[in-house]
Amino acid sequence: MDRATIKALVQEVVQNTMQTAKKQVPIAVSNRHVHLSPEHVERLFGRGYELKKLKDLSQPDQFAAKETVTLIGPKGRIPNVRVLGPARGKTQVEISLFDGFTLGVTPPIRQSGELEGSESIILMGPRGQLKLDEGLICASRHIHMHPDDGENFRVKDGDMVDIKVDGPRGVTYTNVLIRISPTYRLEMHIDLDEANAANIKNGQHGEITAIKCSPDTEGGCGCGCKGKG
Repeated sequence: MDRATIKALVQEVVQNTMQTAKKQVPIAVSNRHVHLSPEHVERLFGRGYELKKLKDLSQPDQFAAKETVTLIGPKGRIPNVRVLGPARGKTQVEISLFDGFTLGVTPPIRQSGELEGSESIILMGPRGQLKLDEGLICASRHIHMHPDDGENFRVKDGDMVDIKVDGPRGVTYTNVLIRISPTYRLEMHIDLDEANAANIKNGQHGEITAIKCSPDTEGGCGCGCKGKG
């Protein structure tokens, strides 16, 4: 390993250590997008079709696909909505509340995968279209963490935290869900509405200022609540 590589690795470790000490979390702004099931990929793009990678996303093994679809609602449509890959078990459409006004729908604010009773939407692709009876949501703000991050920040999967972001339009985001998995990289996700309101750009950092444990916490969580939330 050459000297330049060693220096870069040391700088990365130092930066990560400083961020952890200050409870700093990098922020990513999420625009409207679609996750498709394999069945719906074929419905919209043709039999046997597979998504083609445009670029890698910050979370491991996730990518923005070259493919886009049009969202059609009762009052309007939004074209060129990016599909994210790889294909997943159930189709999910994530938009902002402002997008909902454009489409004429009211997406519930939900965590990813919580689709029961969510909003209906029509998807149109180059080879067909389909109507989802449910599957349209406005994604709740959340933080992806690796288990090592959870240990360093003294939080667990399902906890809620407050995140403070400084700046000319500084803001504190409350009720930010912690999601922990070995496949995750440390990163907070907010939607375009939330980012624009506070003039937040990709790569900015927020600071965890409070930890509010999930109801099933059994003490020793690090926030002093002793399992009371």
